[in-house]
Amino acid sequence: MIYKKTKNLRAVQLLLGHTNMSSTVRYLGVEVEDALEIAESIEV
Repeated sequence: MIYKKTKNLRAVQLLLGHTNMSSTVRYLGVEVEDALEIAESIEV
């Protein structure tokens, strides 16, 4: 639900305790290209 509202993969990654973004992407079922585009737009 958080991802759908914010499109913030980094926040979801932190909340789920994932150390690897690919785990979060796989968990959410997001397309890799979309995930990378979103992740690159977020300042980490």
